[in-house]
Amino acid sequence: MVTSANTADGTGDIVKDGGTAASCQLDATNRRVCLALFRRDEDGALVIFAAFMLMMILLVGSLGVDLMRFEMERAKLQSTLDRAVLAAADIDQTLKPEDVVNEYFTKSGLGGTVTGVKVSEGLGYRSVSATAQKSVKTVLIHMLGIDTLTTPAAGAAEERVDSVEISLVLDVSGSMATNNRITNLRSAGHDFIDAVFANAAQNKVSLSIVPYNGQVNVGPDLIDKYNITDRHSDTFCVDLPASVYTSAALSRSLPMPQHVFADTYNSSNTSSSYNTSNMSPSSSNRWCDANPVNRIRVHSNNITQLKGHITSLQPVGATSIDAGMRWGSALLDPSARSVVSDLVTEKVVITPFAGRPLDYNDAEVLKVIVLMTDGEHWPNEYVNDGFRSGPSTIYRNTADNRYSIFHAGVNGANKFWIPHNSSWSQVPWGGSVTQVCTGSWWNRTCTQNLSNGSAILLDWQTVWKELRVQWVANQLYRRALGGDLNTWVDMLRTREGTVMNPGPHEVTTMNNRLLYLCTKMKEKGVVIYTVAFEAPSMGQSLLRDCASSPNHAFDVDGLEIASAFSSIATSIRKLRLTQ
Repeated sequence: MVTSANTADGTGDIVKDGGTAASCQLDATNRRVCLALFRRDEDGALVIFAAFMLMMILLVGSLGVDLMRFEMERAKLQSTLDRAVLAAADIDQTLKPEDVVNEYFTKSGLGGTVTGVKVSEGLGYRSVSATAQKSVKTVLIHMLGIDTLTTPAAGAAEERVDSVEISLVLDVSGSMATNNRITNLRSAGHDFIDAVFANAAQNKVSLSIVPYNGQVNVGPDLIDKYNITDRHSDTFCVDLPASVYTSAALSRSLPMPQHVFADTYNSSNTSSSYNTSNMSPSSSNRWCDANPVNRIRVHSNNITQLKGHITSLQPVGATSIDAGMRWGSALLDPSARSVVSDLVTEKVVITPFAGRPLDYNDAEVLKVIVLMTDGEHWPNEYVNDGFRSGPSTIYRNTADNRYSIFHAGVNGANKFWIPHNSSWSQVPWGGSVTQVCTGSWWNRTCTQNLSNGSAILLDWQTVWKELRVQWVANQLYRRALGGDLNTWVDMLRTREGTVMNPGPHEVTTMNNRLLYLCTKMKEKGVVIYTVAFEAPSMGQSLLRDCASSPNHAFDVDGLEIASAFSSIATSIRKLRLTQ
């Protein structure tokens, strides 16, 4: 299309469709057409866009540089603040929390940036919160009118011993009497108790003491809370079935036999003739210590009583680490809550602890076991079923305290073995056989009257109070019926492993029970610290495997036990960043 227009001088310029604004003469006549051409012209558009994008790139780059510097300063400020409030919240910190926070910032080259410190503290806790602020000069974006960027920081830390349940499981075997070990343990135990309860919130921390040697004397109050068979009142230990080591809980309904107060240890009485040596039980060979000072103390926060309990501990007997760990674990398991409640009713445990042990998944409770030994497992021993309680077949003559035994399987009328004269009789020693005849001489009838006389039948619990197991096996069984002495001993008692002097002993069953239980408790979130106190290599290894981690296992000698217990007490106190 061609458009014709007249110019001012009368000549006409022809403006073609598709022409450019540059070729358009803007006179009055052609203005409308030229304006249309200007609107369609795109020359120079990319230059404007490129200039705009360059400005944006410069702006973003400038902002990125300054923001990177801002973030570096902010991270440094926050890190310093976190460390400062943690240190200030430490209950053991003797300086004012405000001074501690400011000193941290000064030494980090951030002096003057703290804008506020708030402190809240009371019995057993300290909470510190703080804020800080620093201005960072901009390098590039000041061209946009932004001369500084302000970096803030805020944080809070709290140290609080909230609900804590501790089982202190302590070896009081006979070896603890050597090398001043029991004295060092008492001192370390006192310091531990002071450290745990210092600054503890009221009635938030409970401590159970579980002394153990060859057995655990749980005491009359605690033993009554379980389903115990073969009861007696000489000592208060329990022969724990193997099944109780496979779970964290210790059932109150499971039948468990009370440990017989017996000397089951092998002695030198192997004579083929009558011999009264090693006849009477030895207190050091009884697996369950009768001394009441070595009994369990359940969930207490009475510092005086707890320290007194530690002071009174007496070393005696063998070493059953697994039994100590079993009872220490039981007192942390929620299945024992009804036990503790019953003890509260009986005023053995204080009322605020009625709901303990708390649930494992309770976020406000920390459960801890501190397991200590100076040795390794010694094979456990106990009297077998059938010889624990009830009437025995053994008699004692009250006139001279000599013994005899009835063997029903012996042929003939003489079924009583009299060991001191190596003979068989129709009656026990001290008894009598009399003949009574009636009728005339040509029709006379005679019968025998058998009387026990001054011989009394003993129950098995009385037998073991008076006689050693090996003496009974040798004098009343082997000499009477023949056979191998060890066979008769094994009929009367069980030994879990083999004794070797010196050790280590063959105690695979006991070792496995301990480690299995340790695993179960760790799965429940219980923190296990172990202290091998001048222990042999086997004991050290066993406790390392039981502990929550290598850092929770201590191997110490002499006075080092105090440092171990101090470190454990410090670790128990929870220190956490709350913001």
